[in-house]
Amino acid sequence: MLDLDQAFAQPAVLPAAAETPQPTRAEAEAAVRTLIRWAGDDPAREGLLATPARVVRAYEEWFAGYRQDPASLLSRTFGEVGGYDELVILRDIPLQSTCEHHLAAIRGVVHIAYLPNQRVVGISKLARLVEAFGRRLQIQERLTVEIADTLAKVLQPRGVAVIVEASHECLSSRGVRLHGVSMQTRRLLGEFAHQPRRQEILATLAG
Repeated sequence: MLDLDQAFAQPAVLPAAAETPQPTRAEAEAAVRTLIRWAGDDPAREGLLATPARVVRAYEEWFAGYRQDPASLLSRTFGEVGGYDELVILRDIPLQSTCEHHLAAIRGVVHIAYLPNQRVVGISKLARLVEAFGRRLQIQERLTVEIADTLAKVLQPRGVAVIVEASHECLSSRGVRLHGVSMQTRRLLGEFAHQPRRQEILATLAG
């Protein structure tokens, strides 16, 4: 079992909702119209009249992770595993997120592996965990830590490994404008943090 007090830091704590009142939908749509005007267009022209409302609805989808408790997604576990105590791996989980620095898209995949400690979780919950953290304003490094640490905290497995591979539109659509570039981050906890398990899991998830 992982030593949860020493093996990793707690996932980032979001500010309390009460600290800053949430803007109304009307205020959010007005902000979009301001941005359209700043970009150089007229939000009153026919093609843009409904754009503010569409953008607000899109934001509700893109940032739905703020309305989810990621840990609760893993609360239901199963102990009838027939003595299985080897790797559980879910590869190529789609990742859709948004860079908190430029509000540009982050797109990629997440690979998750863990060594069960008597109990396992439904595989769909691993994908939902990625989505809950992904659909927030993020940087890839923090996202990787949040997924791994939450899985370790709730399941308390013998080991957790998370690898994220993603491309960032803030790199390809602005600034240096580099296309075809991807970034990889990883977090290894418990038995995966040490040899020989470390080498084993990295080779397994790489291939």
